[in-house]
Amino acid sequence: MLTAAPVRAQLDNRAFQHHLPVRSEYAHSLRLAVQGFLFSKDNEYFNKIFEGRTYYGTQLMPRLVYFPSAGLRLEAGIFLYKDYGTPRLRQVRPVFTAIYQHGPHRIVFGNLEGHLNHGYVEPLFDFERVMLNRLEEGMQYRLNTRRFDVDAWVDWQRQQYRFSNFQEEVAGGLVAEATLARDSTRGWLLRLPFQFLATHRGGQIDTIDKPLQTLFNVASGLRVRKELPSSFFHAVHFDGYFTYFNDYSFTRELPFASGTGLYLNAGTDTRLTKLQLSYWQGQGFVAPLGGPLYQSVSYTVNSPGYTEKNRQLLIARFFSDYTLTEGLVLSTRFEPFYDFNRGEVEFSFGAYLNFNHEFFLTSLRRD
Repeated sequence: MLTAAPVRAQLDNRAFQHHLPVRSEYAHSLRLAVQGFLFSKDNEYFNKIFEGRTYYGTQLMPRLVYFPSAGLRLEAGIFLYKDYGTPRLRQVRPVFTAIYQHGPHRIVFGNLEGHLNHGYVEPLFDFERVMLNRLEEGMQYRLNTRRFDVDAWVDWQRQQYRFSNFQEEVAGGLVAEATLARDSTRGWLLRLPFQFLATHRGGQIDTIDKPLQTLFNVASGLRVRKELPSSFFHAVHFDGYFTYFNDYSFTRELPFASGTGLYLNAGTDTRLTKLQLSYWQGQGFVAPLGGPLYQSVSYTVNSPGYTEKNRQLLIARFFSDYTLTEGLVLSTRFEPFYDFNRGEVEFSFGAYLNFNHEFFLTSLRRD
């Protein structure tokens, strides 16, 4: 099982997060970094907001990494993504990253430490993006101290050129948490989170007559965690968030100009698994990068214009992470939910293998 450690956001996604190390002892070394991800997720959904689908595939991202100095990491490699059931690769993309680390400050250019590493709540940032939209490219600043965690980032999703027949697309945001109280003796931790996310679609050099779109999402609340002196029950925790949506576009295309949401989570970490109960109540809430189940607009093929302004869900979550060997973690997730509007229970089940490891190749120290 994964060892106990502080967990950001409302879900424990540590098995899917990987912090690229920048250490003084790595200076002038050449290393090989290998990141592998195998996934299977079955959504047994039959509603008009987000219909059922299955994700089944694998991703591989090997990179050569060079450390010119103690605080600088440069890497280049390739990202390969294949869905099972089709003979072709879905994505083949080069990856380039430069990271400068100075004390608690970290600056990233190129491929970001993105997706679940940001630590957003699911209504703002969909878990399934780790499978479908793994790469983010742009700039990122991170601050990590005992009291504050900050992640400010910009992901340039689609570049526009003169006479393009499509719009440019960009996303960015800020995730910040402040520790209000910490009692290591009694195991209490109280934190104040703030999350902001913006998406923009537009540009002035395309050939299509389509209005600009700018959407804002905000979430804030309170997080409480209590470590327990028990060999079976390791911790209990509560997270409460108020979320907000605003369409800041000049010409509005969405059925809702603004919306809100209440997101409550309570759970316990045990020796065998992690259990959590989540409640969501949304009022005209829209988040373009968020989990589709939490939205008031449809993401389905058969009911694309369907809306559900008042959305109310109760979700049970059963998570387990198993460290099989160094750098290799198996994760299982079972998440049934009750839809108050429909009075029905639906569920999803997923199994994931995450591999992250770096190998020393040689030293390139200059004379």
